[in-house]
Amino acid sequence: MTGTDDAENGMAGVSDVETAGDSDIGTANTMRERAGESRLKIWLLLGASRLQVTAVLALGVFVSFVAFVTLTPSPLHPQLQTGDTIETMFSTMIGAIITGTTLVVTIGQLVLSQENGPLGDQRDRMENAMDFRDYTEELIGSPSPADPSEFLRQLVFVAELRAKTLRDSVADSDDDRLRAEVEEFTDSLVGNAELVTDQLEGATFGGFDVLSAALNFNYGWKIFQVERIANEFEDSLSDESLSDLEELKTSLSLFGPAREHVKTLYFEWELITLSQMILYAAIPALVIAGVMLTVVDAGTFPGRTIGVANITWAIGAAFTATLVPFLLFAAYVIRIVTVAKRTLAIEPLVLRDSQR
Repeated sequence: MTGTDDAENGMAGVSDVETAGDSDIGTANTMRERAGESRLKIWLLLGASRLQVTAVLALGVFVSFVAFVTLTPSPLHPQLQTGDTIETMFSTMIGAIITGTTLVVTIGQLVLSQENGPLGDQRDRMENAMDFRDYTEELIGSPSPADPSEFLRQLVFVAELRAKTLRDSVADSDDDRLRAEVEEFTDSLVGNAELVTDQLEGATFGGFDVLSAALNFNYGWKIFQVERIANEFEDSLSDESLSDLEELKTSLSLFGPAREHVKTLYFEWELITLSQMILYAAIPALVIAGVMLTVVDAGTFPGRTIGVANITWAIGAAFTATLVPFLLFAAYVIRIVTVAKRTLAIEPLVLRDSQR
């Protein structure tokens, strides 16, 4: 199952790398810096494999269930020994599994239905995509790469080259403040671009590593800085420098829709994977619930293990297993909504307090 287990490498910059430019001009570049949240939280929300997150959630449910049943002041163990409790619990779970699985798969299919359409619509999609690739080809000076990671990598690399060109063009300016601000801005951009190109190199679409690296390129703030420098230092900038600023803005602006397209493809990929994983998990969950409903009673698991009644261990494990489809849903949706929330604005708008 590619797309679920290979996110750790792509999140290296999210958790570990501090880039240049911590001032208002350079600002924070990587996702972790912009989020202003703990490394562990970012790793759980974004970086960790979704199967790992599901396993952590399942372990938490199992431990919590056993501990609560065993340690409550009025032990629940006597209630678990009654057939009515087991029957009620797992008959309810069977209905919840069937209903929830059907609903999730249906929602996934509805989201993917936007890819379907008449021939005219498909032709329009193709023409728009090819127009974008032609424009990118003009920008990078070579055919647009077919691999998503290399496609984004080339756009970032062009922005890096144009930032260096801008820095060189103002090096002889008489305006000391202009030189200082451009130097700081371009140092931040170049450092950020080098980090992202390194992360994108060799990354494979299907996991989170491509999108993770793309999220680490803070292009929106960079566009704002280009606009601000062009406006504030208009009288000090030469025609060549103004042209360099406009070319840099163009390359940064092209990265935005390219990243959004890759993000959309990733969301659709993940929804397909989520539907598959839930269907795979729902079948054994239904079998376990059925077995618990028809076979297990108070005398099936006599005795105690490490001080906990065996019936408690058995029901806790079965209950956790029947929750796996929902836990998978939670693990995948947490990442999808987190990415969606952090990429609401494609233009240079700052939505998070940590960046203001």
